[in-house]
Parts: sequence; C-alpha cells; structure tokens
Amino acid sequence: MRMDKLTNQLQGALADAQSLALGKDHNFVEPVHLLSALLEQRGGSSRPLLQKAGCDVNSLAESVSKALAQLPTVTGSGGDIHLSNDLAKVLNLTDKLAQQGGDSYISSELVLLAMLQGASAIAQMLKAHGVSEESLKAAIESVRGGETVDDPQAEESRQALDKYTIDLTERAEQASWTR
Repeated sequence: MRMDKLTNQLQGALADAQSLALGKDHNFVEPVHLLSALLEQRGGSSRPLLQKAGCDVNSLAESVSKALAQLPTVTGSGGDIHLSNDLAKVLNLTDKLAQQGGDSYISSELVLLAMLQGASAIAQMLKAHGVSEESLKAAIESVRGGETVDDPQAEESRQALDKYTIDLTERAEQASWTR
C-alpha cells in the first residue's frame, strides 16, 4: 500500500499508533494501537462517526486501553517496531474497500469498516460496544453524502461545517426535549 494514498488524518493516526506501540514497548503495531490513535485523534472523524453508528465511545476507549495493557512487551529492542500481520490485513482490506468505493485516497472511516470484518478481537470489541457493519456503513454514507474521497484532506474538510458552525435545528430539537 502506498502511504501517499492515505488521507492526512489516517497518516497521522498510523504515526500515532506506531509511537504508542513504541512508547509501551510493544514489538508490533497492532490494530488496537490504530484504533486507540483514531479514538484519541484531535479533530478526527472516527469518534463522531462511531457515535453516529451507535457506539458507546467512552466505553470502547476503556476497552481499548485494557487491551493495550494486555499486549506483551519487549525490552532491548532499540526502537525496532513492525506492523503486525493483523494490522497489515486491516490496511489491505481498507485499500480494497477504497478501490471498490471509487475513492482515490484511503480514509479513516474505511479502516473502521475493515476492522469490523472477520472474527478478530478488534471486530468483537467494536461489536460489543454497539457497532455493526450496517450501522457503520450508514454513518459513513451520512457523513460522506455520496461523495468519494478524492483529496488527502477530505476528512478535515468534511468536518469543517461541524467545527465552524452551529446547527440551529439540532439545538432547537435539544431544547424542546429539555422542556
């Protein structure tokens, strides 16, 4: 997979996942490292997307932290760290999903979708916290609005309205619920 075909947010998340694995003395960057990085990413799209898909994100983050603590550690590796086979599979599946969807760049939301497929521990974790493949696909479609990812900054620009505007309809609905 070509790193220049990843969105800026996904590139940052992968770098953060590698740094996390290195800091915790793990020998491999696992899918759980990437999920942790996606959840903690400032201004990232993964947390809101998972919430839209029905996930209890705070509970998921706790489970991710526990899973990270259970990974084996190594000493004396001198910073030698590799992608695990599981993470390589997730990234390859993400690439395939992007190609099938007509995307020019590989985005974070497709990584989450790829993580859900199969019977891996990360898929089970996501499902246990309320994320289904159908709900995540619906959330992705809702966020994308039928558009493909044709720009490395697509994830940032997609959230510009959320960052810099106020949804008055949503505020009115919330106010009517509190009365």
